[in-house]
Amino acid sequence: MTTDSWLFQQVDLLIQGPLRLLDPFEQAIFRARLEEHWSDVIRPLRHLYGQHPDFETWLVKFLHIIAQNYAHRPHDLRLLDIKRAARPDWFQESRMIGYVCYTDRFADTLTGVRKKIPYLNELGVTYLHLMPLLKPRPRPNDGGYAVADYRQVDPRLGTMDDLSQLAVELRQNGISLCVDLVCNHTAKEHEWAQKALAGDPVYQNYYFMFPDRTLPDQYERTLREIFPESAPGSFTWYPEAERWVWTTFHEYQWDLNYQNPAVFAEMLDIMLFLANQGVEILRLDAVAFMWKRMGTDCENLPEAHYLLQAFRALSRVAAPALLLKAEAIVPPPQLVPYLGQGEATNKECEIAYHNVLMVMLWSALAERKVNLATYALGKMPRIPSGCAWVTYVRCHDDIGWAVTEEDAAAVGLNGFLHRAFLSDFYSGRFPHTFARGATFQFNPKTGDRRISGTLASLAGLEVALEQKDWRAVDLAVRRILLLHSMIFVYGGIPLIYMGDELGLLNDYSYQDDPSRVGDNRWMHRPFMDWERAGERLDWQSVTGRIFQGLVRLVQARKRTSVLHAETAVTPVWTHNEHVLGLLRHGPRGRLLALANFTEHVQTVPRYRLLELGFSGELHNCLNGRLLDAWSDIQLEPYESLWLVHPEQLHSA
Repeated sequence: MTTDSWLFQQVDLLIQGPLRLLDPFEQAIFRARLEEHWSDVIRPLRHLYGQHPDFETWLVKFLHIIAQNYAHRPHDLRLLDIKRAARPDWFQESRMIGYVCYTDRFADTLTGVRKKIPYLNELGVTYLHLMPLLKPRPRPNDGGYAVADYRQVDPRLGTMDDLSQLAVELRQNGISLCVDLVCNHTAKEHEWAQKALAGDPVYQNYYFMFPDRTLPDQYERTLREIFPESAPGSFTWYPEAERWVWTTFHEYQWDLNYQNPAVFAEMLDIMLFLANQGVEILRLDAVAFMWKRMGTDCENLPEAHYLLQAFRALSRVAAPALLLKAEAIVPPPQLVPYLGQGEATNKECEIAYHNVLMVMLWSALAERKVNLATYALGKMPRIPSGCAWVTYVRCHDDIGWAVTEEDAAAVGLNGFLHRAFLSDFYSGRFPHTFARGATFQFNPKTGDRRISGTLASLAGLEVALEQKDWRAVDLAVRRILLLHSMIFVYGGIPLIYMGDELGLLNDYSYQDDPSRVGDNRWMHRPFMDWERAGERLDWQSVTGRIFQGLVRLVQARKRTSVLHAETAVTPVWTHNEHVLGLLRHGPRGRLLALANFTEHVQTVPRYRLLELGFSGELHNCLNGRLLDAWSDIQLEPYESLWLVHPEQLHSA
């Protein structure tokens, strides 16, 4: 069935079908790509659906979907496919700078975002992630992650044509567009769910629906609750259908049944439809939950990886420029496989969030010690050469303290107590803390408490401004820039979360909105303050210090080629428990990043620099100044240094 002759036969049929209007050269390109990726297509699909009685029929269906989308791919995107194939490491380069925002909170509409492209250029952005913008259910909708129609934009933001035009203008300005695709579930208002609710057995098989509690009870023995306060349990009863429906997150978000190949076909078609609108990166939401099996926690199962591998292989045929980003906030041993392992190395998602780095930076900032960060980051498995981390200080979500008992014990800490300390510190309960945040989703079973709050408020700016303590304001600004310096130097694609470049504080107005008052994550999703943005060139203002400081970091990163994502990063012990060291080493050169996580001057001894291979005169990539490494190096409060040997600059 999967012999070369069978494949050639199917391609011939596709040429007579959806590919018939293309010229012979474009048809030949499709054939060549399919032959090139065929083993990567068939391997995961056999694992997923090989035992299905209609496997061959479904395989033909999948090929028809990619052929049809290839045939409808706009010419400018076909050209982009060629450019990306010629430079496959484009997203790994040090020029990549990401920006994340909600469309309505940044510029009201997609047309408004187009008008703000000069602002993004000023900041140095090359990657724009617009938070959920596909048509959601009415509120509450989990911030847009309850999608009612994947082929329409939220009418408040514009139309699909607006999205396509925005993608064109961004691309003309060297900016790649990223949007969210919610893979694990749909809104209960989605057409599929409505048909299932009405009793259509075809669409009921798109979801997990049960007539009684027998199977749900068995599943729930091993499932964890995602939102124990607001949405306990994993199943919801719908009397109109007389069915229990699997709802991992909220009752209005119905989990999709990927054991049904029709669901895979639908999502594949949607992915390629969005790619043909000019979307270059799809953030695949909640991928860890996409496959279910009794007796497990139904997270990170092998089949979830096979789904992603199949999506990637098939999309490489129809839209090679498309990147897949895994939203999998899981421990490192479970995270790295989303970038591909074994025979799937470099053949799953290209990029994934480095949640551990984010947590370790906040932990070091609160504790004023880098022992845990050095150890935990040092344990991170290497990722495939053709992939990259997405690094970030803050995002739209809460902060969960992903500190394992083993990592904490290795540096003399108690995991439970350290996580409690971090929650107390960043919620403002700890004595003399500089932070102001709020507890999100206290779990009485585990005692875990997650944290909400903007970067600036968690870094101390809100309290400092209230108290009119200008020294504390200065320290808060330094913390903000230090954290960004670390995500910029670590490698991969660093993301600036909207408003962090201006130091926006917690927004408490969500408490006046009945549909949001129960979700304090909205405090770190403020509206863009364009009046404050007008102060960004004023060095005398707090806004100007943060914005201009961030622009300097962006410029330094772009001119430092050793920060290419393929270059290995290794945490190193600096012989000072308050100073984090990161060593970047590869064919593009060597760089040592040092970061002081305290409000006091710290020293790194010269003998340690010599041991790490950094001696004599060193160049600080952040400001272009030379340092004498024959002496101990001092770092000012919350200062960071990116050090290379001067001759490395000349050779580059």
